[in-house]
Parts: sequence; structure tokens; C-alpha cells
Amino acid sequence: MAGSLDGRVVLITGTGSGMGRAGALRFAGAGATVVGADLNVAGNAETEAMVKAAGGRMLGTAPVDLGDHAEAEQWVEAAVQAHGRIDVLWNNASACVFATIDAMTVEQWDFSIRNELSIVFVVTKAAWRHLIASAGPDTRPVVINTASVAGHGGGPGGIAHSATKAAVLAMTHVIAAEGAPYGIRAVSISPGAMDTPGSAEQLALPGAREALLSHALVPRLGDPDEVARAAVFLASDDAAFITGTDLLVDGGLTNHG
Repeated sequence: MAGSLDGRVVLITGTGSGMGRAGALRFAGAGATVVGADLNVAGNAETEAMVKAAGGRMLGTAPVDLGDHAEAEQWVEAAVQAHGRIDVLWNNASACVFATIDAMTVEQWDFSIRNELSIVFVVTKAAWRHLIASAGPDTRPVVINTASVAGHGGGPGGIAHSATKAAVLAMTHVIAAEGAPYGIRAVSISPGAMDTPGSAEQLALPGAREALLSHALVPRLGDPDEVARAAVFLASDDAAFITGTDLLVDGGLTNHG
């Protein structure tokens, strides 16, 4: 999809690794100017170097705690000052604690809510007026939220993750409804079991990888680039009639039930 996003300014959270890094490379490859952010200073710098080495445009900022309203707003405002507009916001960054109900502390629950749910609201709120300002007869800004198959169901140890991602799915519906009068689209992507640094700890648990793959119709872990390609499509004019919905990129995992 080279050139499908020429001239557009794309903000991506969590560009230090995984799907955020893949997204930065894919969006830049489609002609967009990418503005990234992460807590991981080294990882974010590596992503920026990779994008530029491939001939793309990216400005990466780290460390940024996007769960903090002031830092999120500062990051968004700096992007607008540098590039004049926001065409796409991909709320990709997240962090969560996996534990059973009896083992999870209130502090771990609060951490998960802040860094998987509140972070989506905080960054979207900071960007909202700029998304409205960027809308026009030929331009429909897009908000993409990373949800999860966990938002469609749940299993042991995923109480916080399933709760936050189900809420992200619901939030996406509301953003789409509130954005429609301004010409803003909103969609979510629900990845399945992905081969990312963020999922490595959970996949390393005894039997976890085997259990997931036994339920998938495509019996392998997903590549972060597969999610990034879906995000580029959803951000492009080819998806102009798609809003208020979720795209499962899960190798058929949810099809199993």
C-alpha cells in the first residue's frame, strides 16, 4: 500500500517494539509522517532509526508516560506544532498485570486499568480537537484502538486484561458515534496470540503457547507486521466505509469459541 497515506500525519503509541514498531515502519512505508512515543528510550530510538534507514519519516519521543494526562497532551501538542495536523491516531501502547482474582492486588488492578484503558481515553482526549480540525471534505481522520481477543472472552489469569480490552471495544463504538458528525472514523483491532516482547512472559508459562495454538485455525503465533498491515488498511481511504467496528487479526482463534 505504498503511497496510500501520502502527506498524512500518524501518531502511534508504543513504538519501542512489537506492533508499534511494525506500525511505524508500515505507516512510513505508505507515505505517512509518523510521530511515535514510548517509555522505552532505546527501543523507540531503534525504531526511529529503522524507519529513517528505510527512507521513511518519523519523530520518536521517549520516555513518555502516556497514562499521564499532562505528558500525553504535551506529546500531542508537540506533534501538531511540528506537523500542523493529526490525521491518524493509533492507540497501541498498553501494559497489564496477569494474575488470578485471588492473587491480583488492588495496586496491580489499578496499574492495568491505567495502562490499558485510561491511556486510550487520555491520549484520544488530548488529540480530539486536532482530529476535528484536520477533518474536511476530502479528509476523514481515523482513531485506531488496539483491543484484543481477550476482550471477546477470557480465561484464568486474564481478569484485568479481558476487562480493559472489552472496555476498549466499547469505547471505540462511542468514539465512532461522537466522531461521525465531524467526519472522524474509529475502529479497533483485536490481535490474537502475537509474537511480541509484550506477550513473551505469558507465552512462556507452561503449556500456554500450546493451548493457544491448539485453538487457532492458523496454528502459529501472529507476526506484529500482520497487525500493522491491517492498521494501514483501516487508516486508508480504502476503508472509508468502515467505522465503529472491530477487526479480528487472530488466526481464527475466536472462531474456535
